[in-house]
Amino acid sequence: MFPSYPAPEGFTVRSTKAQVRAEILAARRTVDPQVRDAEAAALCSYLGAVVKAGQTVCAYVPVGSEPGSPGLLDALLGHDVVLLLPVARHDADGTPLPLRWGRFRPGELVAAPFGLREPAQPWLPSDALADAAVVLVPALAVDRGGVRLGRGAGFYDRTLPSADPRAALVAVVRDDELVDHLPSEPHDVRMTHALTPRAGLVALDSRATP
Repeated sequence: MFPSYPAPEGFTVRSTKAQVRAEILAARRTVDPQVRDAEAAALCSYLGAVVKAGQTVCAYVPVGSEPGSPGLLDALLGHDVVLLLPVARHDADGTPLPLRWGRFRPGELVAAPFGLREPAQPWLPSDALADAAVVLVPALAVDRGGVRLGRGAGFYDRTLPSADPRAALVAVVRDDELVDHLPSEPHDVRMTHALTPRAGLVALDSRATP
């Protein structure tokens, strides 16, 4: 059992993305480190239901208060998958570029912009995402219809349209961040699943009407 923790409140149809982001980030900052570690371990325990040996999987390195831990990457490799991690860059005008991808090898991550860690070169082009059967996507929240709330940088908005239509797009969130409704926009790529510490892999209705 996980200890109780503060939950973000006020998710309503009229909430703006900025309001929901602020609430969730504030709530995440209050989570006890022991709770965060327990949740990270729980997420790893569900990976057998998420991936299969031989698949290409796109994931990311959790940072700060994001659910999970770098240990999630080692656990994924334990399932005998090809694991790709994102490389985030802007163009000369400061516009986010579609994510490129690098193969994860333990002990070989390097420092990256935005305080992130990323694979060392060589990198694959953005459309390498199309080879992935599973994409683990960072999120601040996701709703039952598959609408994902990110941090607003725009990298995944520009990248996810390249995913295989058959791929599982999995938002990794805390349990109280799986909500009934989030504000959405026409360009949003909907998630097919959520992965949470208590509920595990949850199928979402990505065909739902906004």
